[in-house]
Parts: sequence; C-alpha cells; structure tokens
Amino acid sequence: MNNPRPCYLQIAIDTPLNAVFDYRWPCEDDQRPHVGQLALVSFARREVVGLIVGVADTSDVPVDKLKDALAVRSQLSPLSAKWLALAGFAADYYQRPLGEVALPGLPKNLRVLTTVALDRALKKLAKLDAPHDPAPANMPVLNASQQAAADAIGGAQGFTPSLLYGVTGSGKTEVYLQACAQVLAREPEGQILILVPEINLTPQLEGNIRARFPGVMLATLHSSLSEGERMLHWLAAHQGKARIVLGTRLAILSSLPHLKLIVIDEEHDPSYKQQEGLRYSARDLAVWRAWQLQIPIVLGSATPSLESWHHAQSGRYRKLELRERAVQNAVLPTVKLIDMERDKPADGLTAQLIAAVRQRLERGEQSLLFLNRRGYAPVICCESCGWISECTRCTSFMVLHRPEHRLRCHHCSLEMRIPRHCPTCGNVDLQPLGRGTQRVEEGLQAMFPQARVLRIDADSTRKKGSAQEAFDTVHRGEVDILIGTQMVAKGHDFKKLTLVGILNPDTALFSQDYRASERLFAQLMQVAGRAGRAGIPSEVLIQTRYPQHPLYGAVVHHDYDHFASALLEEREQAALPPYLFQALLRAEARELAMAIEFLTMARDCLEHPGITINDPIPMTMTRVHNVDRAQLLVESPSRPALQAFLKEWVLTLRDLKSRVKWSLEVDPLDI
Repeated sequence: MNNPRPCYLQIAIDTPLNAVFDYRWPCEDDQRPHVGQLALVSFARREVVGLIVGVADTSDVPVDKLKDALAVRSQLSPLSAKWLALAGFAADYYQRPLGEVALPGLPKNLRVLTTVALDRALKKLAKLDAPHDPAPANMPVLNASQQAAADAIGGAQGFTPSLLYGVTGSGKTEVYLQACAQVLAREPEGQILILVPEINLTPQLEGNIRARFPGVMLATLHSSLSEGERMLHWLAAHQGKARIVLGTRLAILSSLPHLKLIVIDEEHDPSYKQQEGLRYSARDLAVWRAWQLQIPIVLGSATPSLESWHHAQSGRYRKLELRERAVQNAVLPTVKLIDMERDKPADGLTAQLIAAVRQRLERGEQSLLFLNRRGYAPVICCESCGWISECTRCTSFMVLHRPEHRLRCHHCSLEMRIPRHCPTCGNVDLQPLGRGTQRVEEGLQAMFPQARVLRIDADSTRKKGSAQEAFDTVHRGEVDILIGTQMVAKGHDFKKLTLVGILNPDTALFSQDYRASERLFAQLMQVAGRAGRAGIPSEVLIQTRYPQHPLYGAVVHHDYDHFASALLEEREQAALPPYLFQALLRAEARELAMAIEFLTMARDCLEHPGITINDPIPMTMTRVHNVDRAQLLVESPSRPALQAFLKEWVLTLRDLKSRVKWSLEVDPLDI
C-alpha cells in the first residue's frame, strides 16, 4: 500500500512571533484536514494546540526542516471562514499575531493536549435536546416608543447599526427581547448575541431571557464559568444549538455560524475594552462583525459613549430614543446637590443625607449609598511626622481594610498587617484618612443599629456566586441600606429603592484623563437611575464641594444631550477622539530611565509624515510591582494613515535591541 502523499498545514500558534508555521501531514483524500480545524503540533520543544489557517500541497520551507503535525482534532467541526476573518481583522487592527488572537478566543479545554474534555463535552451536548420553539412567552405590551424601537431593530435588514438611547428605566431590555423575538421567528436557525459589560449583570438578564424564550437554548459565556461549563456553552453556540448567546466581552470572539443580530447593552461601559494581552474593544469588534455579516446591531445606553453619539449625530448610526420610563407613573428621580461647605459631613454623611435615609427607614423603603472606593480608608497616616502607608512596590498607597486587619495595595495585591506604631517616629496613634465603603458601612451600622445594612463591592463578593446572592437579598427586600461601588451602578432593577446618596464624586472633576468627565457623568446618571423604577417618587442626593460645576447641573436636569454636545465641541476644538485616532506604546523596565530610553528610540526610529508622535513620559501610576512604566502617544486625524504607520512601526520596534518589555494599544481608553 502506497504511503499517502503529504500535504502541508499552515498553523497559527499562540506566540508573539508574527508568523504561521508549516507542518507536514499525510493527506489521504478522505482525511484531508480543513482550514479552521485545531491541530496538535510540536513547537519550541513543547507540544501545543494550533489553528489550521491553510492547507497546501507545497511549502516554501525545505522539507527536511519541517516537523510532522501530531494530530488533528477532527471530532470538532471547523471554525468558519467568517470567524477566521474576524480573528484576522482583530489581529491586523490591534497589531498582534493571529495566533495570539485566535487561540485565546477559544475555551481553554479546546487548547489542552488531550481530547478527553472535548469528547466529554461533545457527548454531553449530543444528549441535550435543543428546544426548537422560538415563540416568546408573557409578552408585555410596549409603549409607543418601545414598540417603534423594537420594530426598527427586529425588522432591520443588512448592516443596520442603531443607537438605542433610553433614559434609565425606559425599558431597553424589553425592547431587546421583543426585537429578538422578531428575529428568531423570521430566521429558522438564526442566532443572537447579547453582550453585557460585567459578569454580575448576566444573572438578571439570563433569567429574563429564559422566562421569555422557554423553547430556545441559551448559552452564557463569561470568565466566572468553570472551564467545563465554558466549553459546553461554547460548543452549543459553535454547533448552532444555542439560539441566544449571552456574555461579557470575551463572547464577541465566540463561534456563531448563524448569527443574525447583535445587542450591546450599556455600550458606553469601559469594561468592553480588554486591558491585558490583546487590548481589544468588544463593542468595536461587534460593529465590525455586524458589518462583515451584514446583520443589524443595536447599541443601547442611557449615557452613550461620545464615539457612538457622534456616529448617531453624523448619520452613521440610526438613533432610536426612549425618553420616558416604561413603568406607568414612574418618573426620573429628583436630583439635588448638597453643598458640603454649608452642610459639613459627619462620618462622611451630611445632615440632609442622614435625614433622607432615616425617612426611608421609617417608610420601609430602601436607600443606596454609592461610593466608588472600596476598603475602610484610602490610607493611614501619622499626624506626628507625616508618614503615610505607601506601597513599597508601587507608586500608590496601601488601602486600609480594617475588618481583615490588613493594609492592601489594589494594584499589586501586596498585603501586610496594620503597623502597631509609625515605622518612622514610633507614634502609636495612626489615623485612617478618607473613607471607603467599609468605613461608611461601619458608620451607618452605628448610626442606624436597627437597619439592615449590606455592602456590595469587590471585597464582599470574592466568592463565586456571592454577588448574585447579595443582589437577590436586595431584591427580596431584606436590605434597608445598600452601600456599593460601581458594581451596583447599572443594570439592576431595585423595586423598593427610592433614595440614592452619592458620596465623594468630586475627585474625578480634576483628573488629567480627558475622558474623566464623560465617565463621571455616565456613572452618576447610571447610579441615579436605580431609584424610583417602580413608580414610587424618589430622589438622588449628591454631596459635593462644587455644586456650581456644569457637570452637576447637567445631572440635575438629566440633560445628556446638551452635556454630550458640549463635550464633543470641546473634543473637536482640542483635536481629541472621536475627531482624532490614537495608539499608545507602553514600556516596562526595572528602571524608569530604561523605559524612557526605549521609547525615545521608538519615537526616532521611523519617519512619520502626517503622524504626531509625542514625547515619552512616565505613566500616571509609574511603578507597579517593582516595574517602572512609561508611555508614548501616537496620534493622527486619519485612521488608515495611523494603521499604515503602526504596521511598519511594529516591525521596526521588533528589531530594536532592548531588554524593555513593550506593548502597543490601539484606541486606548486610559492615557
């Protein structure tokens, strides 16, 4: 019997090397591998799983230098050409090798050496009876604005990007669900992708989807799933069994062969931008994927990002509006400013806010106090010599976590016991400076001993499932006063909540980040929107030392339109996004001088007509975990010009001889 003639597999591997690698494979006619399959190969003295991106009869590499592929995962149907094109676009746009994009986008259990987990998941999925009844249940009647929006989204054909601008409580979720019902009814095998910015928003929406579509398989994709769960849900989407896929940003890279609609909820949220590894924007990739597939996409928010608002104003996106709350007789809460120069706070709370909380307790209603600073206090200090609890590894402070009797750095996770005396002068009277959620919780428990007080932040919800359990407690009415960080600010529908108190928002007014005012406004509007959703009159009290600031005036009047228009005008005058396109080169080294030196070389290594390369500067958080960091900002009024420059620049940077670790971020959010 003749040996089969070899073919050559071009395989992308998760490596910083910007190349695909050729391997030999015995290509019998009935067993010829397909593009999009996974293969086990030997690479750099280890065995890894790669992605087949080409199958050829010849290779440019000498045959004696080629290795044989070890196995092909034939039991898994190939990833589609459309999915490979999505991964290729992301790699090209964000200046990363294809393997670094495509492979991490797959479940970890698909990338392990053995097929045990894959075979087990495939068998389990085969036993599941995928329901095939897309008929929705319990369809509520929409108001006129909601119905118009749902029909516009559900009836859209081709690439139709829509910005759903709706005030908090206007029923955007119901619009999504009824638009989904129209798409599922029209498309016999169609799939829908719904993205939310944070994991803790998935349970409530998942419950709504399951109740509305009991005859449709739903898959969820987010990082809190076990690897086995993620594999099973990913396969359900990949095989087309899951008609609706709900997930966080990583779900945008899931395989959906019959995708017909994409929904991006809270599209303004910065959580859609990955901040490690491949620094992609799930929202932006979703828009490109909708264009690629020529399908509708809806981006919903009560406070749209300025980029999306600009697109809507210029006609690139269709704007759909929900100006009123969906619940009958429900109105937006009254927003009032408390001048902290006149009403001096005690334990962080002004007399007016304390009286408002007491009034809610007497009426059996719930209050929410929002403070986006976890821990007990941002720092402890010695009033005798001025010592403060600085992190020894970062240019930041050690935050006091009093219940745990620890100081903790929120950047490098360094922990230490609270010192008994000042390390500098020996003074035993060390004082907390400032307030975090733990300290506010302690003060409220002392002030209202009969009240049921609950704190929800990253510290109180570390255990799996604890966040959802905490939110369920609030929804059941078993909490009188809720204290929380940004975890409680969006997406949650607290029926009995009639008071929102916002503590210490002023620091963002003086940030060097030009996006700070946009983010603060969105945060205030979102947390304010938790109040009064069930039709009970409600109010929002903002404690500030700057009540005359125009940002607070816009919040008082719920006036996003004028606020966004003013910010866009400022951005245009200052030549900032969305009127300019940026990339950020970061460098890390043991010494700051090394990072600056590398960035200076990077600045001067390539001619750049039409491209502005700013001088290298230390990052705001200069040292993290004993590593010094600096950055270099690149700008251009033309996105294609910037992309062309970056492609050539990255090749040049790879040739620079330096021990500095560097990374490039396109469309950075934090500068």
